[in-house]
Amino acid sequence: MSDQPSPSTEAPRTTPLADPRSDWHPSARSAPRGAWFGAVVVIVVLAIGAIGLLVGRSTRASAAGAVGTISVTGSGTVQGVPDTLQFSVGVETVRGTATAALTANDVTVQRLENTLRLHGVKQKDLQTSDLNIYENTNNQGTLTGFTVDDTLNVTMHNVDKKGNLAKAGGAIEGAAQAAGNGIQFNGITFSITNESSLLAAARTKAMNDALTEAQQDAAAGGTSVGGVVKISDQVNQQSEPFTYGFAAADTSLRAGVPLEAGTQPVSVQVTVVYALN
Repeated sequence: MSDQPSPSTEAPRTTPLADPRSDWHPSARSAPRGAWFGAVVVIVVLAIGAIGLLVGRSTRASAAGAVGTISVTGSGTVQGVPDTLQFSVGVETVRGTATAALTANDVTVQRLENTLRLHGVKQKDLQTSDLNIYENTNNQGTLTGFTVDDTLNVTMHNVDKKGNLAKAGGAIEGAAQAAGNGIQFNGITFSITNESSLLAAARTKAMNDALTEAQQDAAAGGTSVGGVVKISDQVNQQSEPFTYGFAAADTSLRAGVPLEAGTQPVSVQVTVVYALN
């Protein structure tokens, strides 16, 4: 028998290998999961705080930059002398037939136009505004004739000049004489042709009125008025018609219809928004 030892039958020992599917590795230390979660919470809290701080600063900045305003209304009125006169005058003619009524009416209207021109009315200031032909019947519906109505719109300028208003009265009187008992007169309207200077004066008064009101309100509130933020205005012209009636048989020629132009108000209303200091 040999003195050398016999080979061992036991399997060699080996170091166990890590499972590649496992999250645990023997060569690295794993940090506790609670620590990671706490860090995330801290970061979120800090972010929310920073956003809140920014929002707070923005809100305070907006409040500091806001400017108060006040809105007031002012009005101003000035008086002007009318320089333009307008009236409507017409002729009504009744005849047994439509043709006869129209022919007779044409003759009277032509005489009316000639008379108006003799009293200073220009051809361009005469305008036919209405012409009607209609049947006349009795209570039984029987035709008794025809009526023709023809109306002129008349404009006369510069009536504010000396003597011109009297000429306008003479033109109306002459129209009554020319038209006879068939005259139809629809009143007089005075107006101001160019209101620019009157509007400027009225607007200035309205703005001064608005500023006074704003200053009073601001002083009562412990502040003062700054610059103008916004202005809007509204113009209100007033022209009152004057009606002169003719009696059916009153066609005798006189010096002229007495007329008075008086004055006419021109008003402006403004709404002004002021900044407050």
